[in-house]
Parts: sequence; C-alpha cells; structure tokens
Amino acid sequence: MSIDNRIQVVLIDDDPHLRQALSQTLDLAGLKILPLAEAKGLAAQLERDWPGVVVSDIRMPGMDGIELLTELHAQDPELPVLLITGHGDVPLAVQAMRAGAYDFLEKPFASDALLDSVRRALALRRLVLDNRSLRLALSDRNELSTRLVGQSPSMLRLREQIGALAATRADVLILGETGAGKEVVARALHDLSSRRSGPFVAINAGALAESVVESELFGHEPGAFTGAQKRRIGKFEFANGGTLFLDEIESMSLDVQVKLLRLLQERVVERLGGNQLIPLDIRIIAATKEDLRQAADQGRFRADLYYRLNVAPLRIPPLRERGEDALVLFQHFADEASARHGLPPHELQPGQRALLLRHAWPGNVRELQNAAERFALGLELALDNNEVQGTVGTTVEMVSGGLSEQVENFEKTLIAAELARSHSSVRSVAEALGIPRKTLHDKLRKHGLSFADSGTATHSDDLD
Repeated sequence: MSIDNRIQVVLIDDDPHLRQALSQTLDLAGLKILPLAEAKGLAAQLERDWPGVVVSDIRMPGMDGIELLTELHAQDPELPVLLITGHGDVPLAVQAMRAGAYDFLEKPFASDALLDSVRRALALRRLVLDNRSLRLALSDRNELSTRLVGQSPSMLRLREQIGALAATRADVLILGETGAGKEVVARALHDLSSRRSGPFVAINAGALAESVVESELFGHEPGAFTGAQKRRIGKFEFANGGTLFLDEIESMSLDVQVKLLRLLQERVVERLGGNQLIPLDIRIIAATKEDLRQAADQGRFRADLYYRLNVAPLRIPPLRERGEDALVLFQHFADEASARHGLPPHELQPGQRALLLRHAWPGNVRELQNAAERFALGLELALDNNEVQGTVGTTVEMVSGGLSEQVENFEKTLIAAELARSHSSVRSVAEALGIPRKTLHDKLRKHGLSFADSGTATHSDDLD
C-alpha cells in the first residue's frame, strides 16, 4: 500500500512523546503529516514522485536514519530527507550531509527551525517534481509520436489525452474498433506512468474459455475445483504494483463482471477456494470494440460496471477518420519492413497514394500494416475491390460507373492525394503530376479542389 500523495511530511521517531510534540508543531503549521515509530518498510510505500519530505531521527532501533536515507535515495536521489538526533556531533553531521541529507537538526531545536527547514525542503521538492514533469512531458511527446504515428486532429487529441491520463491513478476504458491499436494505447499509458517499473499484464477476455476465465483472472487455491492441485496466482494479483490490460471486456460473463466490479471498488482479490482478501495496488485498463452502454441496455453487460469503467474513456479514431495519416502510417510501416528484410525503401507513387486514401480500412492499422509489409516486399496488395501493386507497375482501381465517371473520379482522387502531400508551391504539385500549372488550376476548379485545403503556404509567384 503506497502513502497518499496528500501527505506532505513523514515523521519518524521512536520516542512517542517527541513524535507527538513534533507532529503537533507540523500540524498547527497546516501540514499534512504521517507520524511513524520506525523506518523499516517506508521506502517500499513511497512512490518515486511522492511530493513530500521525510523527517527522521537518526538513532533508532532497527533501521537508523542514515540507513533509511540510503534506502530512500536508492529509489529517488532527489527526495529531501531531514535528519534529527539528540546525540549530534560534527562527525555525525558530516556523515549525514555526505549521505545526501537535506538538513541536519540537533535536539533540542526550536520549532521555527524545524518548520523553516521543512518548508524549504517542500519548496525544493515541488521545483524538482515540476522540472521532472516537464522533462517527462517532452520525452513522452516524442515517444508518443513514435508509437502513435499521425498528425490528424483526432490523433493529436488522443496523444494529449494519453499524456494527461498517464500521470493519474485513474482506471481507463479504451474504445476502438478491431485493429485500431488498443493495446498500443494501453502500453503507452503504462510506460508513461509512475507504474512503468511495474508489470504490464495483457489478457484477452474473449480468448479465454468460460471454464478457466475466473482461475486465470483471480487465481485459485489447491482443491478449489477438480484438477486444481496447487495454488495459482491470477493475472490481477500478478499485475500488483503495475497495470492490467483487459481487452474485449464485453465478452466477460455477468458472473465474472460482478467480481471485477468488486475488485475495482475495493482493490482486493480473493482466489477461488480461498478466504484471504489480498490487497492490490493496480491500475485497470479495459478495452472494448462494442458500445457498452447499448450492451448494458440489452442486459449483456452490467450497467454498474459500465458506469464504474466509463470514468476516463479514451476513443481511438478508426483509420478511415484520420485522413492523410493513412499515407504517413503506410510509409512508416513500409520503411520498417524494408529495413527488417534488408530491402531498399520505396516511396508510394501518386496513384498508389490516391487509392490508399480512398480505402475504408475496415481492419484499421492492423490491416494497413499488413498491406505495407506486402508493399515493401514488392507484392501485389489487395484492398477489398482495390488493387495496389508494389514497387513497380501501375495502379488500378475498380469502381462502379461508366468509363468517363471512373476516369473523372480517379483524376480527382489523384490530384487530392498530391495536394495532401507537403508541397511548398503550386509549381511542385504540377510537377509531381506532370502537368502545366494552368492545367492544374483548371482541374482544381473543375473538381472543386483548392490548394489551400492542403494546409500549406502557396508561393505568390506560382499563381496565374
């Protein structure tokens, strides 16, 4: 069990009278304190980014203050630790400061001296954590951009939401179609959180047989059922201290949903056949491809569990809503595949880009990644009724309508795809399409397209 982040000062002294007196001093100053009689086990209860300071006596039975300081700084060297003693001398003070103590107070000391030191330490701690958060936010932004590729407004918003939620303790419900990248988002939430050093356990509820789902999730004791010969630690317990990602939560039976609701509310797990309640420090990230509200209305999903999970929902936009991200992702995966197979990278041709933009991608990112792999290998790609050849050859799209209509649609799609690219001028678009600028302007007017729609600046000397 971790110490609440609202606690500002942990005070440790084995003398109950002095501990009470110092607690009253800090409490009257408006500080939230946690008084303790011993130092053993404290480090395990403090998260690395805990926003408080530690005040500890040096000479105590069991673990002394210097040992505590060493243990605390092993997990966070920037945590302020104030040491106090009634047996102070110069060598001991030097030893404490060399060990990294923020301050050293010799008993008896004035209350104002303690308060002044604690307040300065808290101010330093806030500054350290602010700088740490800033550095983390900058690195997280780069890391998220690598994991969740794309610059569409929906992806920018998703990355912002992930960055904001990762720093919290909130459970998260991820909503997304098959292949949209739900586990990628769940892993990002874990890796960017303070739980990153803990386990990340992913389990697909839809892939578990009904007969084993409870044992897999909650564990069991020997003799809990026929064939249970030894104790089994369930996934929830195994993820203690970290994150459990539960995909396809809509496939869980109503009986298992009841147990999950209790776990979410009480943060304890009870193995099958057991009587012991095991406390959990765990974050639950659930994911679904269904509308859970509709499932609850139909009696297929518990309404109370839905409302408990829906506190922090994250929606992953399907690829068909992400516009030009499909091209960026395709090239990204194709380049990765080329490097993996030791092949030279290839750029998409204008016709290929046009067809990729028109494709609905029912399998989302997973389908696109497979298509990019085939493209990198030089194989023909089949996208429903579309065919996109690999690095050589032409591109052909089969659409409904007569020849004239097909030609018009293809021309418009081709020009729109080229406008979507990062061109600096009308001239560069015309050159890429192999047509005069005047012809390009005529075709833009004909198809109702605009260079301004691409979001790039037009050079004035390119305009007729």
